[in-house]
Amino acid sequence: MRGLVLEGGTFRPIFSAGVMDAMLEAGVEFDYVIGVSAGITNGVSFVSKQKKRNYNVLVNLRHDKRYIGLRNYISDKSLFGIRFAYEELPTKIYPFDWETYYKNPMQVRIGVTDAKTGKPRYLDGKKMDKKCNMLKATCALPMIFPVIKIGEEEYYDGGIADSIPAAKALEDGCDKLVIVLTRPKGYKKKLSKANIVAARALRKKYPKLSEAILNRPKMYNEQVRYCEQLEKEGKAVILRPGRAYQIESFEKDIDKIKLIYNHGYMLAKKKIADGLIHF
Repeated sequence: MRGLVLEGGTFRPIFSAGVMDAMLEAGVEFDYVIGVSAGITNGVSFVSKQKKRNYNVLVNLRHDKRYIGLRNYISDKSLFGIRFAYEELPTKIYPFDWETYYKNPMQVRIGVTDAKTGKPRYLDGKKMDKKCNMLKATCALPMIFPVIKIGEEEYYDGGIADSIPAAKALEDGCDKLVIVLTRPKGYKKKLSKANIVAARALRKKYPKLSEAILNRPKMYNEQVRYCEQLEKEGKAVILRPGRAYQIESFEKDIDKIKLIYNHGYMLAKKKIADGLIHF
């Protein structure tokens, strides 16, 4: 079974959007896709076969205060306009093709972090509702988003507990992976002040989640090494941006956003031409 694995990173997965658009153009298909945060949020448009949809959303709405802005804390308790981004946008502005999405036989797994246990959960993306609550949950960065409830369960960003879910893809039956990372080769994650603040703020209500936040750099770096070992063994192909093509998680420069999208697109085109991606 052929699988696609998508790392998150807020706006950094615009690189992944370029990769996926090149694969759409070439007719590359997978049996299974799994990802977290903005990675899988972009990934569902790959499943619905909507080329450049992710590009248009970010390039045209990055500076729209309905999409991201401090005023959203008043209406949505979030830096992002949650209802705007996940309900209005896919309905009225850049409509999401639900029919193609549901008909596509590709399995979709959306990684989230259980707020109570701090462990990863993998939701069936083909059961996602029209309010995109699973995508809200996988993108719910602590301090940026509120906790997202689905039924009786509470979730935060999927990248906290499983940043690069390649092991889960293999566990689910994949034997060949394309892994799209959003950091360059050699990047090592360190514990940031923002994560320390978030862990402290959540420690009382969600102690296990707090532990997961503090452990994330170690987990992430181990996962990168694991992915690189899979590539050495011929079980995976890794695509990631070059060092000269880095943007911030909350990048404001639209020209840089366009540049890294094009970088992902051209890199994937080359991999396809070289026969490294040929599903």
